[in-house]
Amino acid sequence: MKRMRVLIIFSCLCAGLCEGRANYEPTWESLAEAPVPEWWDQGKFGIFIHWGPYSVAGYKDRHRGYAEAITADLYKRPERYAEFMTDTFGATMPEFGYKDMVPLFKAENWDPAAWAKLFKEAGATYVIPTGEHHDGFVLWDSELTPWTATKKGPMRDLIGDLAKAVRAEGLKYGISYHRERHPDRFTRKTGLIDEEIQRMPEAASLYGPFEYDDAFIADYVARWKEAERKYQPDFLWIDDVPFLREDNPQVARFEKAFQGMIADYLNTAQQWGKEVYFNNKGKTLNWPIGVGCQEADNLQMETIGPRWQNPATMGTSYAYMANEEQNELYKTPAELVRLLCDVVSKNGNLLLNIGPKADGTIPEGMQTRLLAMGEWLKVNGEAIYGSTPWKIYGEHDGE
Repeated sequence: MKRMRVLIIFSCLCAGLCEGRANYEPTWESLAEAPVPEWWDQGKFGIFIHWGPYSVAGYKDRHRGYAEAITADLYKRPERYAEFMTDTFGATMPEFGYKDMVPLFKAENWDPAAWAKLFKEAGATYVIPTGEHHDGFVLWDSELTPWTATKKGPMRDLIGDLAKAVRAEGLKYGISYHRERHPDRFTRKTGLIDEEIQRMPEAASLYGPFEYDDAFIADYVARWKEAERKYQPDFLWIDDVPFLREDNPQVARFEKAFQGMIADYLNTAQQWGKEVYFNNKGKTLNWPIGVGCQEADNLQMETIGPRWQNPATMGTSYAYMANEEQNELYKTPAELVRLLCDVVSKNGNLLLNIGPKADGTIPEGMQTRLLAMGEWLKVNGEAIYGSTPWKIYGEHDGE
């Protein structure tokens, strides 16, 4: 029996070698060898989704910018939010804080099948929702934290249910993971966070930890591995990590954790029989050039370069912002089509973001724009899907 097990293992290893599978090492040099998957290379157009308890507020103090930044701004600039919080929720911090928005994030009108159908009709080929933003609230069925959508708020597995719906439509499915910036998110300098934790001790595991220590790094990797195991995502999306540019020993430890996590993801995906990919985000890139696809918020290239992706906002915010919806501050369908064409002509993919409301509905203005893009792609998709850029963008064959 032992000899048979050895033979089986040897056969599996040989099969892997015969198929030309790589065994990625946790080094940038090895990770740079990861090929661009055909589905992503030819698909060109994806949907990005920012959705969480911050969607309950749907507000930014300057009415433009990123509404999801309220998780930091509430405690860094409480005076700017006092009137909004009082008018909207009847109290402000510490009586009512971010933790108290969690029960109001109910997703009571959410229909994942309708979302997936909309994305398909829009002409998208893949979908990447936020699994956890900087706020510490997890949208998948997690066993590692009580602050998860299956235990609080919606009381359902948002990531898992959407995965089933999206894949039923034949689309690829990734997960964006933003926890790497969590310790810097909720400041304790104003004292409001500590007062809230004193009133609700459980909130400590939402707002904290506040340090990039070894325990945080281990938990960071464990949460992604949990999502990876449960949902087998086709894309690992990691946000800009500005602290990687700092000079301290903990940064080096975190960098090694990133290398190990990405290598393990690529190797595990080969066991699934999947071609997966990952991003490289930041004005100053997280990883060396050539490791993953280059990204930055609303990135637009001036020339044709290596494969890249533009995670673009439909308005100015990623999360739902009521002001944008009420005042129709979204880009027009024509502007979105031009954006798609510009990105693709320069060897990029467009990852167009939407910000659903807390109840699970997508703003009507966003839906109409997505459907308009879909109608355009039904006629002109041959110029987008599976295309390759000319040596100079904008060139054509004269026909």
